[in-house]
Amino acid sequence: MPMLADPSVKYKPYPQINLPNRQWPTKVISKPPRWLSTDLRDGNQSLPDPMSFEEKKEYFHKLVDMGFKEIEVAFPSASQVDFDFTRYAVESAPADVSIQVLSQCREDLIRRTIESLVGAKKATVHIYLATSDCFRNVVFGMLQEESLALAVKCTKLIKSLTKDDPAQQSTEWDFEFSPETFSDTDPDFAVQVCTAVMEAWEPTKEKPIIFNLPATVEMATPNIYADQIEYFSTHIPNRETVCISLHPHNDRGCAVAAAELGQMAGADRIEGCLFGNGERTGNVDLVTLALNLYTQGTHPKLDFSDMSSVIDIVEKCNKIPVPARAPYGGSLVVCAFSGSHQDAIKKGFNAYSKQVKESEGKNVHWRLPYLPLDPADIGRTYEAIIRVNSQSGKGGSAWVILRNLELDLPRGLQVAFSRVVQQRAEIKGQELSNHELCELFKKEYFIDYYDNSDTNDYQYRLMDYSLTASKQTRKIEVDLEINNKPIKIAGEGNGPISAFSNAISTGLGIDIVVKHYSEHTLGEDSDSRAATYIEVLFEGKITKWGVGIHEDVSQASFLSIISILNGLHKDKHI
Repeated sequence: MPMLADPSVKYKPYPQINLPNRQWPTKVISKPPRWLSTDLRDGNQSLPDPMSFEEKKEYFHKLVDMGFKEIEVAFPSASQVDFDFTRYAVESAPADVSIQVLSQCREDLIRRTIESLVGAKKATVHIYLATSDCFRNVVFGMLQEESLALAVKCTKLIKSLTKDDPAQQSTEWDFEFSPETFSDTDPDFAVQVCTAVMEAWEPTKEKPIIFNLPATVEMATPNIYADQIEYFSTHIPNRETVCISLHPHNDRGCAVAAAELGQMAGADRIEGCLFGNGERTGNVDLVTLALNLYTQGTHPKLDFSDMSSVIDIVEKCNKIPVPARAPYGGSLVVCAFSGSHQDAIKKGFNAYSKQVKESEGKNVHWRLPYLPLDPADIGRTYEAIIRVNSQSGKGGSAWVILRNLELDLPRGLQVAFSRVVQQRAEIKGQELSNHELCELFKKEYFIDYYDNSDTNDYQYRLMDYSLTASKQTRKIEVDLEINNKPIKIAGEGNGPISAFSNAISTGLGIDIVVKHYSEHTLGEDSDSRAATYIEVLFEGKITKWGVGIHEDVSQASFLSIISILNGLHKDKHI
């Protein structure tokens, strides 16, 4: 069946909320919400291959280590496995971590659920009841009055079995009620049901009731969800005794935005899963929400400093890969292949490093092209930021060489080497690793200092030299090996480099003219090596770059010219 030419005959837009004086658009999120991880319950029930008991244990302890203080662990009345894991969580949780469990509004299920929590230090009983006309009529066949009465009845039962039971006073009890399908519920009826539930539970400012307002199905744009939250927040009585929690699903792909606007509209708590796993289209992504806060200067009170270990646990236990482009955590989100992106990032890091050095210990705000978050803050290495393939430009290769070999290539050499890299990447048909890129650079420019194992590549070798100076000129005598045969040459010039190049031209008949020279030290101590970069014009028409590294800057320069000779020989110019 093809898509409808006029979808309005089948679908209609979600109605606007009557909120003429809405306040949320001017609000700013300045503190983290209360976080609830539902990975072990909502997340687990969405898996084609649910987690084993051992996997749930491993996942639970990772959530605790990350800083979650509220964790929904199971649907204890659903199976013995869920009941047993709830018991494990109750017995293993730190004193400041609340164990939350879920139940339908049925007396036998509620009693079994509370039985699973006996002895908990902190526990939250969570029940839900569908309140939208669609679900009440189609799924349950209940009138509004019947739904309200059932919600109150179940609340009173839970109250009698928990905080009103003298035998349960060792546990700090919380209660959560969800008007399921809140996103499709008449706002006034949602307020009416929750008001009745609140009166039955009798919350206080010190121990508020939790009302979870889920986008069980994401029905509309995030601004409408925010309107719903603000309407509820401003119409529920005794707001100071209520914690508004959000459980956004991702049917429209807007769960993160809905959660953020919902917080602006008055929500106090967010329920979701790491990387957005969850039934059907997924729950809101807690990693994205938390690090969005972090990049705005607010600590989320969750620890993602070892992102790789978080990803490992999620992928191992869920058996679902984290998408390569998932915000913050994806393997490619801090990587740049494009030449223009790489160049901008390289310049950004250079500028930031300079600012840090000049700041004299003062804080420097992070502001880099394409990188809203410093990858080091979540345990990502800078070496992984720029990755090189056939689409990459000069900046990417230069960045890798700088980070790995400490060689800050001049622009002309960056351009020359990028052509070599592009050719190799096209032949390989995929990206080059950092190791491959560094080895390609060493081999292309015959860097003796690093690796001298492949002697066949070195047609020209510098064995020794003697340099003397007069008022006007420098004279040099050079001992070379050419194809393993010793040769002596001599030359003169106004400096060591001109004298050496003159010896090459007159002694070997190789016409080279130095066009560009630059150098820098490798390291900061007095014994640091020097790196030199020389570009020559060969026979007036061919440019060639060479690189030399040595403790003595003059000898490093001579090695640069030897590198050029070997390159000309490799390219069959000499």
